[in-house]
Order: sequence, then structure tokens, then C-alpha cells
Amino acid sequence: MDSLELSIIMPCLNEAETLATCIEKAQWYLQEYQLKGEVLIADNGSDDGSQEIAMKMGATLVNVREKGYGSAIMGGILGAKGEFIIMADADDSYDFTNLNPFVEKLRSGYDLVMGNRFKGGIKPDAMPFLHKYLGNPVLTWLGKLFFRSPCNDFHCGLRGFRKQAILGLNLRTTGMEFASEMVVKSTLNGLKITEVPTTLSPDGRSRKPHLRTWRDGWRHLRFLLLYSPRWLFLYPGFFLMVMGLISTIILLSSPRVHSLLYSATAIIIGFQLVNFAIFTKVYGIQEGLLPQDKKFLKFLDFFTLEQGLIFGTILFILGGITSIFALFQWESVGFGSLNPILTMRLVIPSVTAIALGLQVIFASFFLSIFQLKTK
Repeated sequence: MDSLELSIIMPCLNEAETLATCIEKAQWYLQEYQLKGEVLIADNGSDDGSQEIAMKMGATLVNVREKGYGSAIMGGILGAKGEFIIMADADDSYDFTNLNPFVEKLRSGYDLVMGNRFKGGIKPDAMPFLHKYLGNPVLTWLGKLFFRSPCNDFHCGLRGFRKQAILGLNLRTTGMEFASEMVVKSTLNGLKITEVPTTLSPDGRSRKPHLRTWRDGWRHLRFLLLYSPRWLFLYPGFFLMVMGLISTIILLSSPRVHSLLYSATAIIIGFQLVNFAIFTKVYGIQEGLLPQDKKFLKFLDFFTLEQGLIFGTILFILGGITSIFALFQWESVGFGSLNPILTMRLVIPSVTAIALGLQVIFASFFLSIFQLKTK
């Protein structure tokens, strides 16, 4: 059982310029407010003397071999002895002497307490222009849209949390996207989340930060998309299917029959995306990447392989029958030239029905393979 109330974790990779200052401030905070805690440095392979600085100043040193921001943080969490954890970068951009708002919220029962730099204040030159006005706002907006998260600053590096609550999330990412994963999984798993204003200051390092704007921004965006099958696959798929179906109905009575190819393609692609959404959701739940979803699992219980096979076969047969009818039309003119306006109105829907029927059949088999684990 943890014997400390608070662990202050700092991920570290060659932070010799600012590490001592950060440790000193964190230690002052623990002493000033008489908290039983520790300052823990999760070192990710520093070769500039950071490890020696940490040990000399009496901080707990945890060496994390696997590279990456997320790996360092998780290594620190696993090595921490505190019931509560507050994490922040060791670049002196966050104030370790003002952690009371986080501790108070944790003591009152919150599982995750996020800092909000946009409410607390961003000092001049503390955040690059693109991060402040594009990257953070857009990614935060997407996170709130996709997952209904209450957090308004998804990527604030200063945050506090209850150790056991976060360990229960089974966080897996190793890079900068770890910050997004913590917020997303906390939201999806129904943890109690709040935020407090936090001030961001220019960091005290002379070198460039480890963060790379476009590379790490993409990693965050990629994570948000992959963790939301609804927005990545389901909604676009339904949109394409509905618009394709409406267009097909309209075009069937129009001489612009070649456009039917595009509307039919939209239906087929849309159906494929809906399948991807279902497959991804099932896989995510089974592998512990996504939380249990009672409504979705109830839908799966209602669906059976046999139902899918019957529906797919009906579509396939309908497409086959209309294709045969089209063949008879061709035969009636001695397999000569046909009126494309009349023929395409029949052939394109027929091919679409055949393709959808086969997709339903094989998708049903594929989904049933996933369900072998639970049935």
C-alpha cells in the first residue's frame, strides 16, 4: 500500500539546465505545505548529467529504458509511491511551488485534474504561435467533439491524478500522444475529471524542446481518430450511404445515368466504412483499448451470422436476377448495340446489389470470428 500522499513526477531527457531548479521548487512545496511526498525523476536516458543532479538533490530516480515521453511518464507512475501524482515537464515552464489547486481537487475526490493554460495565462514567448492558435485549440476541440471530454486544454503538461485510477486505464502509447490518451481514456471510462487555471512560462533551456510541431501534432490527431471509430468510419460511412442512395433514386429517372456509377460507389464505400467502424469497435473492446459499450454489445447479441448470410444472399440474388433480366434485354437485340440510358439504369443497381450482398456475407463471417471469444 502506498505510504505517501503525493509524488511529483518529472520526465527527463537531458534537462540539466533546469532540472535542479524544478526539483528545488517541488521540494520547497512539499516542505512548505507539510505534505508527505516525493520528487521523482523519470529519466529517459540522459547523458548530460541530469541523473547525477537528481540523485545529488535527493530526488527519487527511476531509469526508463524505453524511449518516448509516454514511456517516461508511465515508468515514473509505476515507480511512484504516492496515492496522488502530479506530473509536469522539467523545463521550468510550470510553477512547482503552486500545486495546491491540484492537491485540493484530488483530495476532494477527483481522479484527474487538468491544468488549463488558456485560463491561467500564457506568458509571452511561452508557447509557439501555431501551438497557441492552431494546434492546441483544434486538437482540444476535436477531443471534446469526439469524446465529450470536459477538458479545455488537452495537452497541458501539468496535471494531477489518482495513481490507481490512471493505472486502471491501461495506457499504452509511448510518445507525446500519451497526454491525449490519458484524457480520452479517463473520459471514456467515466473518471471524475476537472481542471484548474495554470500559468505557462517560457522554459529555461537554451536548446530546442523535444516537441516537434508537425510530427507530434499528427501523432495526437492520429490517436484521436483511431480511438473514435464513430467519427473516423461510422459517420462518414452513413453519410456516403445515405447520399449515395438518395442520388441513385434520383438518377434512376434521369438521363444522366453515368452519374449512377458514382452514387453506387458511394453506397459501397459507405457500407465498407460502417463495417470498419463495427470491426474496430469490437476489436478495441476485446483488447481493452476501448471501454465496454452496453448498447453496442446488445446490438451484437441481436445480430447473428445466419441473419447476415440470409440478408446478404437476398441482395446477391436480387442483383443476379436483375442482371439476368439485363442479359435478356441484350439478347432481344441480337447482342448488338443497346441504349445505354435504359441499360445502365438496370445494370448499375444490379452490380451494386451483388457487391453489397457479398460484402454482407463476408462481413458477417468476419464479425463472427471476433465474437468467438464471447460466445
